[in-house]
Amino acid sequence: MSATGHGGRSEGSPPNARPGDDQAMFSALLEDSVEDLYEHAPCGYLSTTLDGRIAKINRTLLDWLGYENSDLVGRKDFADLLTVGSRLHHETHFGPLLRMQGEVSGIALELQTAGGDRLPVLVTSVMRRGSDGQPLLIRTTVVDARDRRTYETELLRARQESDRERERLKRLNATLQKTLLPPVLVDVPGLDVAASYHVASVDEVGGDFYDLFPLASGTWGFFLGDVCGKGAAAAAVTSLARYTLRAAAVYDPAPAAVLANLNTVLNHEYNGDDPRFCTVVFGVLTPDGDEGGFQVVLASGGHPPALLMRSDGRADWLPTPGGQLIGVLPDAYIATTSVRLDPGDTLFLHTDGLTEARHRGAVDGRYGDEALLEFARELAPTTARDAVAAIRDLLDTLGTGVDDDTAVLAFNVPRRGDEERT
Repeated sequence: MSATGHGGRSEGSPPNARPGDDQAMFSALLEDSVEDLYEHAPCGYLSTTLDGRIAKINRTLLDWLGYENSDLVGRKDFADLLTVGSRLHHETHFGPLLRMQGEVSGIALELQTAGGDRLPVLVTSVMRRGSDGQPLLIRTTVVDARDRRTYETELLRARQESDRERERLKRLNATLQKTLLPPVLVDVPGLDVAASYHVASVDEVGGDFYDLFPLASGTWGFFLGDVCGKGAAAAAVTSLARYTLRAAAVYDPAPAAVLANLNTVLNHEYNGDDPRFCTVVFGVLTPDGDEGGFQVVLASGGHPPALLMRSDGRADWLPTPGGQLIGVLPDAYIATTSVRLDPGDTLFLHTDGLTEARHRGAVDGRYGDEALLEFARELAPTTARDAVAAIRDLLDTLGTGVDDDTAVLAFNVPRRGDEERT
């Protein structure tokens, strides 16, 4: 049986309906739906003449603004609905762009309601043209942006608060970092001393540390180290390591004994689920002879070897092979070496933030030990201050490739003429 049933009448039609009535009814419903959709759409619609006079506006936008159709159609321009600031923007940007391009989309403006309130909106306008291509009128869609404005305001507030919090954290980290380093290096007669600390990130406290301090009988102790990790936990270990080294050197200044003491303390304090360790080099400086030299005894616990730059321009590592990380094993092996610094010689210590820096020209992507040694050979002979200054410049050159803090400490026995100039 056909879908139209007996006599061609569709199922569900009134008994007396004539053929073609269904189509008429559908057209009427469609026409009513289109009009209803225009009037009560979830966004505002209006049409204006080319000079901006409102020719048609839907119920949605009228309700938002608090007007009746007769208040606006033929009586107001679109610009009359805008706040002062938006009207200026409309006249200087929105309108000219529309005339030039024939369409503008997603422009943020503010409408003013009949009660004087501000209504943030996003406006899209299209110029309708006739068959001859001449503009006839302007059709505009208005989207309520109150929720978006609230979201953007809240997002801006949250971002500003985040920026303030980050600045507070930066200041806290900088203050904490300063407490982990000596404010000034002590003066050692007959020795040129320089140090520097390069911060890779202001957002986290690094674990590098150094110090130079007097010991009994005219000798001086010094150390430079690097704690594993960053942040508050690393800072706590750094503080413990720094003060343990100074205290241990008072009782027994032998470098190997000092590092063994620190190893015991770290094993005792951090032997659970959160072990902490560091690399450290500890040394003792002793004046040696009337010519102005110094005897240096060094002990290393897994730390990168020092660089020795001689007065005759030679430069090489001062090896301390086999030294193990401090805090990992109960009885860590600590490597010891000694060297004499003569006038013009420079001893240079560094943490691995320098050699681990990312460098595009390197074979393995890192600056590396070989590059640093070559740098030292080009630099020698040098003073402690010039060596540290050169390393600072090098770190600046490496830029964002330096992703770990770097501490450097240098000692130089001045030649007689250099000493007189300083």
